Amino acid sequence: QVQLVESGGGLVQAGGSLRLSCAASGRTFRSYTMGWFRQVPGKEREFVAGILWNGGRTAYADSVKDRFTISRESAKNTVYLQMNSLKPEDTAVYYCAANLNRASVHTTPDKYDYWGRGTQVTASS
Repeated sequence: QVQLVESGGGLVQAGGSLRLSCAASGRTFRSYTMGWFRQVPGKEREFVAGILWNGGRTAYADSVKDRFTISRESAKNTVYLQMNSLKPEDTAVYYCAANLNRASVHTTPDKYDYWGRGTQVTASS
């Protein structure tokens, strides 16, 4: 089992940057494929970015491609989401998630087994 804690959210002006972190407990962090999702009230949770257990493959939602970068640092049991050129429509609660799939990066929430509590990101216009 793994526990996930997100940090780094906040309020930023449109065009600004934030870096989210997700710290994972447990020795098996390097076995997990990790994902970032986001959700706004009244809407379904949507995929933002994901990274394979070994860092060998990443995936991004079209809406964030070329602006966001996901990375992981196994020595620190941490996955990051660097967010640049933020837009008001990026405003949401961002969640970190993990699953044991080693073959591909899943993009739907039902494929992930563990979730953090989320961190609020607000990009003001």
